[in-house]
Amino acid sequence: QVQLVESGGGLVQAGGSLRLSCAGSGRTFSRDVIAWFRQAPGKEREFVATIRWYYGIAYYSDSVKGRFTISKDIAKNAVSLEMRSLKPEDTAVYYCAAKASWSSDSYTSDVYNSWGQGTQVTVSS
Repeated sequence: QVQLVESGGGLVQAGGSLRLSCAGSGRTFSRDVIAWFRQAPGKEREFVATIRWYYGIAYYSDSVKGRFTISKDIAKNAVSLEMRSLKPEDTAVYYCAAKASWSSDSYTSDVYNSWGQGTQVTVSS
Protein backbone atom coordinates (compact mmCIF):
# COMPACT_ATOMS: atom_id res chain seq x y z
CA GLN A 1 0.00 0.00 0.00
CA VAL A 2 1.34 3.41 -0.96
CA GLN A 3 1.29 6.30 1.49
CA LEU A 4 0.69 9.81 0.14
CA VAL A 5 1.73 13.18 1.53
CA GLU A 6 0.63 16.50 0.01
CA SER A 7 2.59 19.70 0.34
CA GLY A 8 2.84 23.15 -1.20
CA GLY A 9 -0.44 24.72 -0.14
CA GLY A 10 -0.68 28.28 1.06
CA LEU A 11 -2.20 31.71 0.62
CA VAL A 12 -1.93 33.46 -2.74
CA GLN A 13 -3.58 36.39 -4.47
CA ALA A 14 -5.93 35.91 -7.40
CA GLY A 15 -3.95 35.52 -10.58
CA GLY A 16 -1.02 33.97 -8.77
CA SER A 17 0.53 30.53 -9.02
CA LEU A 18 1.12 27.65 -6.65
CA ARG A 19 2.70 24.24 -7.07
CA LEU A 20 1.46 21.28 -5.06
CA SER A 21 3.28 17.99 -4.62
CA CYS A 22 2.00 14.51 -3.80
CA ALA A 23 4.83 12.28 -2.67
CA GLY A 24 4.42 8.52 -2.56
CA SER A 25 6.21 6.26 -0.12
CA GLY A 26 6.21 2.56 0.65
CA ARG A 27 6.57 1.59 -3.00
CA THR A 28 7.45 3.11 -6.34
CA PHE A 29 4.69 4.20 -8.72
CA SER A 30 4.51 2.09 -11.87
CA ARG A 31 1.08 1.54 -13.44
CA ASP A 32 -0.68 3.65 -10.84
CA VAL A 33 -3.29 6.29 -11.44
CA ILE A 34 -2.86 9.41 -9.32
CA ALA A 35 -5.47 12.13 -9.03
CA TRP A 36 -6.07 15.46 -7.35
CA PHE A 37 -9.39 16.30 -5.75
CA ARG A 38 -10.46 19.36 -3.83
CA GLN A 39 -13.14 20.15 -1.30
CA ALA A 40 -14.38 23.53 -0.14
CA PRO A 41 -16.45 23.94 3.05
CA GLY A 42 -20.06 22.95 2.45
CA LYS A 43 -19.34 21.52 -0.99
CA GLU A 44 -18.84 18.02 -2.31
CA ARG A 45 -15.41 16.69 -3.14
CA GLU A 46 -14.54 17.72 -6.69
CA PHE A 47 -12.31 16.06 -9.25
CA VAL A 48 -9.44 18.25 -10.44
CA ALA A 49 -6.98 16.23 -12.50
CA THR A 50 -5.57 12.74 -12.94
CA ILE A 51 -2.47 11.20 -14.50
CA ARG A 52 -1.68 7.68 -15.60
CA TRP A 53 1.84 7.38 -14.25
CA TYR A 54 3.28 4.97 -16.79
CA TYR A 55 2.11 6.82 -19.90
CA GLY A 56 1.98 10.33 -18.47
CA ILE A 57 -1.53 10.78 -19.85
CA ALA A 58 -3.44 13.49 -18.04
CA TYR A 59 -7.10 14.46 -17.81
CA TYR A 60 -8.52 17.66 -16.31
CA SER A 61 -11.84 18.96 -15.15
CA ASP A 62 -13.29 21.74 -17.27
CA SER A 63 -12.92 24.22 -14.42
CA VAL A 64 -9.12 23.95 -14.35
CA LYS A 65 -8.28 22.94 -17.92
CA GLY A 66 -5.74 25.34 -19.40
CA ARG A 67 -4.70 26.67 -15.98
CA PHE A 68 -3.51 23.58 -14.09
CA THR A 69 -0.90 21.05 -15.15
CA ILE A 70 -0.39 17.64 -13.56
CA SER A 71 2.95 15.92 -14.05
CA LYS A 72 5.15 13.19 -12.62
CA ASP A 73 8.60 13.49 -11.05
CA ILE A 74 10.19 10.06 -11.32
CA ALA A 75 13.23 10.96 -9.20
CA LYS A 76 11.01 12.03 -6.30
CA ASN A 77 8.29 9.39 -6.85
CA ALA A 78 5.82 12.26 -6.77
CA VAL A 79 3.07 13.95 -8.74
CA SER A 80 2.90 17.72 -8.99
CA LEU A 81 -0.01 20.02 -9.68
CA GLU A 82 1.07 23.34 -11.14
CA MET A 83 -1.72 25.86 -10.62
CA ARG A 84 -1.71 29.13 -12.55
CA SER A 85 -4.12 32.05 -12.88
CA LEU A 86 -5.66 31.09 -9.56
CA LYS A 87 -9.16 32.28 -8.75
CA PRO A 88 -10.94 32.67 -5.41
CA GLU A 89 -13.18 29.74 -6.36
CA ASP A 90 -10.07 27.53 -6.39
CA THR A 91 -9.92 27.89 -2.60
CA ALA A 92 -10.22 24.43 -1.05
CA VAL A 93 -8.37 21.64 0.67
CA TYR A 94 -6.57 19.73 -2.06
CA TYR A 95 -6.14 15.98 -1.72
CA CYS A 96 -4.12 13.55 -3.76
CA ALA A 97 -5.27 9.99 -4.25
CA ALA A 98 -3.94 6.86 -5.91
CA LYS A 99 -5.07 3.49 -7.17
CA ALA A 100 -3.26 0.60 -8.79
CA SER A 101 -4.70 0.68 -12.31
CA TRP A 102 -6.75 2.69 -14.76
CA SER A 103 -10.49 2.43 -15.14
CA SER A 104 -13.06 4.52 -16.96
CA ASP A 105 -14.32 5.96 -13.66
CA SER A 106 -10.92 7.29 -12.54
CA TYR A 107 -12.41 10.76 -12.19
CA THR A 108 -14.63 9.67 -9.27
CA SER A 109 -13.27 9.77 -5.74
CA ASP A 110 -14.78 6.50 -4.50
CA VAL A 111 -12.54 4.32 -6.70
CA TYR A 112 -9.31 5.49 -5.02
CA ASN A 113 -7.96 3.54 -2.06
CA SER A 114 -4.98 5.66 -0.98
CA TRP A 115 -5.42 9.26 0.15
CA GLY A 116 -3.23 11.99 1.53
CA GLN A 117 -4.17 14.25 4.43
CA GLY A 118 -4.75 17.29 2.25
CA THR A 119 -3.19 20.72 1.89
CA GLN A 120 -5.03 24.03 2.15
CA VAL A 121 -5.04 26.40 -0.81
CA THR A 122 -6.51 29.84 -0.20
CA VAL A 123 -6.84 32.38 -3.02
CA SER A 124 -7.64 35.93 -1.98
CA SER A 125 -9.47 38.40 -4.21
